[in-house]
Amino acid sequence: MFMRLLQQALVSQHRGGIRIESPDFHHAGIALHELTQFLAQAGLRQAANCSGLTGASPGAHAWLHHAFARAYAPDHDTTQFARQLGLRTETHDGDLDCEILLAMLASPVAFTFPDVAELQSAVRIRRYIVQAARKTALAFDTEHAERPDDYWTYDEARGFTVLPGRSLVQGLQKATQPDASGQRYAFSCYRATEYVTVLGIAQELQHANPELGRRLQRQWETRAVMSGRFHEAFLHEYGSMDAPLPQRFYVPGDRLWFRNPDAASSDVEGFEGSWVFYLGNGLFNNFWERGRPYTLTSKCVEIFHWRHGLFRDDAGTPRMDEAIVQDRVRQTLADPAATAAVLSRMARIRDPQGVYAEGGCIDATRERVRWVRPGHSDIALPECPGPDTSWAIAA
Repeated sequence: MFMRLLQQALVSQHRGGIRIESPDFHHAGIALHELTQFLAQAGLRQAANCSGLTGASPGAHAWLHHAFARAYAPDHDTTQFARQLGLRTETHDGDLDCEILLAMLASPVAFTFPDVAELQSAVRIRRYIVQAARKTALAFDTEHAERPDDYWTYDEARGFTVLPGRSLVQGLQKATQPDASGQRYAFSCYRATEYVTVLGIAQELQHANPELGRRLQRQWETRAVMSGRFHEAFLHEYGSMDAPLPQRFYVPGDRLWFRNPDAASSDVEGFEGSWVFYLGNGLFNNFWERGRPYTLTSKCVEIFHWRHGLFRDDAGTPRMDEAIVQDRVRQTLADPAATAAVLSRMARIRDPQGVYAEGGCIDATRERVRWVRPGHSDIALPECPGPDTSWAIAA
């Protein structure tokens, strides 16, 4: 009996799925009970294995049953969960949470949390991100940017900051959601993913960690956090070029990049690649036409045809003729053989940065939000820092 339990624990140490790493064995028992209950409340207890962790990191671990994974997520393909299981993710929060958890349980890389409450916050943040991404519609512009002037002001040194006394949540909604503002504002897709991510975090902090929520508000009243600093402050990347994630593995709420593998057309500003969120149900958001989300196939085909839209203006600057791209996309998607040929080229893991060889447009990694709850949040706000944490970063 002891050897069987030991073997199970050792096997689970190397699985992906969801891990709760506790400070001691007492809390490990609580974590196992709470994790089992959480999965049962989501209707997933029969789909997942749950066990305790032993060794240097006691805690709890859950992952998909082998038979369930083989039937619904072969090779870690999470894009069919909603369709196969009849999940109504666009209208029912519980179904969206269910798809999020299923994808996490199917992960080849473990999502690690210090307790089940942090896991619950992570699921809600992903839900908020998906829901916000669905509502987001923007005017594509890599050279200009604008925000609602009743909530935002601009300074070259500080970027766009929220006016004092104005809600960050409402400001982000008005900047990205025409339903809230009545118009579309100019964004790049990269900056748009930052706004949607911060919105999801801010919504969760309202009840999960109000003190961090107040610091987040002050941060955006002081200075915008953008680009590399944004990634360092709010996100954790999982997967790597050495150990790439499977091409069809995505968790709803993941931020990810599709790379343009064509060297020439990638010189057009804004067409180096495409930053999006995975919405679940096999769909990726479309910032420019929100009612027409991408499938993996349509995204790959669009990026492939960017090479055909390339031209140079009178000044010799590379530009993109999007009408040509759209026409080519329509032709390819109407021809199954042509679509298959494009996918055979594009649905590969991308080449390393600076290399344009045999790689496709699929990134090796995804990005998820850092921990947010009191006591072990690892979000670091540059202008509004909080107390240091001793918790380790984990995927």
